[in-house]
Amino acid sequence: MTIVVTGGRGALGRHVVSALPDARAVSRSTGTDLLRGTGLSALEADTIVHCATSFRREVDMARAVLAARPRHLVYISIVGVDRVPFAYYRQKLAAEDLIRSSDVPWTILRATQFHSLLHRIFAASARLPLMFVPGFRFQPVAEAEVAAELARLASGPPAGMAPEIGGPEVRPATELARTYLAAAGKRRPVVPVRLPGRTFRAYRDGGNLTPGRAVGRVTFEDYLT
Repeated sequence: MTIVVTGGRGALGRHVVSALPDARAVSRSTGTDLLRGTGLSALEADTIVHCATSFRREVDMARAVLAARPRHLVYISIVGVDRVPFAYYRQKLAAEDLIRSSDVPWTILRATQFHSLLHRIFAASARLPLMFVPGFRFQPVAEAEVAAELARLASGPPAGMAPEIGGPEVRPATELARTYLAAAGKRRPVVPVRLPGRTFRAYRDGGNLTPGRAVGRVTFEDYLT
């Protein structure tokens, strides 16, 4: 069985490739551009694990992968794409719908936010005298743990909607930010930001969380160390 990982040089994809030693990584750096339609012959495989992503053209990328006609497409999505009306989440949900309506056998795995995403958010916020963070909770998960689950799913038959995967802890962003500051040796007042609108209300209501699927083991503290 041949396996291709799109976005195989990226933050998640490289972990998937490590978990699947015989898999082949494809990305723009290897000559495969899903949006420009170049190098798509590299997608010829029994199974494609689709980790490449685009904030505005997620559906176009999914369409390009489906056109390769794999026997099994494994797609990584996000917990809450059907509950949080954030623009990127809507793109992911539309890509899910496209995959589900296709005749390509598929598996979709939804995961919570990665530790590395929060790290980037907090590192950027900590450059200011006051550290502004979202006024809601996160359930961050390690990319390597999500990659291991994607690899397991890719090695088996199409499973449809796989059980979600979330990090081991649900914590307010303010607590996670203070954890980051302690690890970075910095001191900043942490200010929670509460914005109006449906998107932030959905986040405050826990639309991005899956506490019943807190199966990850690596905490944010573990990641920072």
